Amino acid sequence: MTEISDATRPRHGMSFHAFVGLAAALMATNALAIDSMLPALPDMARTLGILQDNDRQWIVTAYLLGFGVAQIVYGTISDRFGRRPVLLFGLTVYVLASIAAAFSGSFETMMLARVLQGVGAAATRVLVVSIVRDCYSGRDMARVMSLALIVFLAVPILAPSIGQAILWVAPWRWIFGVLTIFGAAVMLWVILKLPETLHEEDRKPIAFDNVLAAFRTTLTTRIAVGYMLAMAFVLGGLFGFINSAQQVFVDVFHAPEWFTTIFALIAMFMAVASLLNSRIVVRLGMRRVSHTALLGYIALTGTHALVALAGHESLWSFAAFQGGAMFCFGLLAPNFGAMAMDPLGHVAGTASSVQGFVTTVVGALLGFYIGQHFNGTVVPLTLGFSLCGLVALGIVLVAEKGRLFQPAPGRA
Repeated sequence: MTEISDATRPRHGMSFHAFVGLAAALMATNALAIDSMLPALPDMARTLGILQDNDRQWIVTAYLLGFGVAQIVYGTISDRFGRRPVLLFGLTVYVLASIAAAFSGSFETMMLARVLQGVGAAATRVLVVSIVRDCYSGRDMARVMSLALIVFLAVPILAPSIGQAILWVAPWRWIFGVLTIFGAAVMLWVILKLPETLHEEDRKPIAFDNVLAAFRTTLTTRIAVGYMLAMAFVLGGLFGFINSAQQVFVDVFHAPEWFTTIFALIAMFMAVASLLNSRIVVRLGMRRVSHTALLGYIALTGTHALVALAGHESLWSFAAFQGGAMFCFGLLAPNFGAMAMDPLGHVAGTASSVQGFVTTVVGALLGFYIGQHFNGTVVPLTLGFSLCGLVALGIVLVAEKGRLFQPAPGRA
C-alpha cells in the first residue's frame, strides 16, 4: 500500500496506516460499548436489583439515547472550537462514564452512567468523519473510510465474544473496566499523535440564525427526510434484536452457549454485505441496490414472522433468517445514509448531526418498544422487524413519489 504523496500530505502528520488505525479505533468505541455487555445482562440485572427481565434492556437503550441526542451538537461545536478539544472532551466523558458504570451499585446509577457513556461516544461518531474530511478528499477520503470500516465491521462480530471471555475470568464490572482502558488508550493516542485538523481560517462562528436555517433545510428536504426516517425504522428492528438477543438464546432456545457464536455469524452477514455494497454500488446505483435489499429484507422478515407464528421456529431457522435480514441491512443502510445526505451538501455538518440524532433516537425507541414485548417467544421480535421494514418501504415510496429502483422524475 502506497503512502499519500508529499504534494498532498494530510494535516494529521501521521503515517497513513496509523491514521486509519486511529479512525477505526475511534469508530470502535461505540460498537464495543453496545455489544460487549450483552452476555453479561443477566449478571448485571441480579447485581443491580433489576427484577423484570425486560427491564435489563434499558442498559442498552439508555446508552443509545445518550449517543443519539448528543450527536446534534458536536458538529456545530467542533466547527467553532476545533476537532481535537471536542473529541478529547467526548473521550473523557466516555472514560469517566465507563468508570462510573463499573462501580454502579444501583439500576439508576447505571442508567445515568450509560447515558453519559453514550454522550461521550457520540463525539467519536460525529468527529471521525469530520477529521477524515479535514485531511483527505475524493478517492483518498473514500480509501481511508473503507479501510477503517473493515476494522469497524469486525467489532460487532467480536464484541460479545470479548464480553463473554471477560466473564470467564472476572465479574461483569470488568467489561466496563476494559472499556475504560480502551477509551483511555484511544484518548492518549489522540493526545500524543493527532494535531488539530481544522485550520484556523476554516473555523466557523456559532451563528444561531445559520444553524436554524440549516436545521430547517435538513428537516424540510423531502428526499433527505424520507431516507432519514426510513433508516430510523430499519434501525428500530436492529435495535430490537440487540435488546432481545440474549433473552432469545437463553429463554426461547435454551442455548446460551451458542449466543456469541451465532451473534457473530449474524453480524458477519452484515459486514460481508457492507463490503459487497462498496464494490457494486457504483455500477448498479444506490437506489437499485438499496431498494432491492429493502424488498428482500421485508420478504425475509415477513416469512420469519410467519414461521414464528406457526410455531416452527428453531435455533437454526432463527440464525438463518436473521443472517439474511442483516445481509439486506448491510446493503441498504449505507445507501440510505448517502441518499439522505446527497441533497444537503451545503449544510453537511448540521445535516449529519440532525440525521444521526433522529435515526439513533427514533431507532432506539422503536427497538426498546419491540424489546419490551418479549414474551418468551420470537414472535414480537419477528413481527417488529417485518412491520418496521414495511413502514420503511412506505416512507421510501412517499419520498420517491411512488417509484423504486430509480429517482423520481426531475431528481438526480
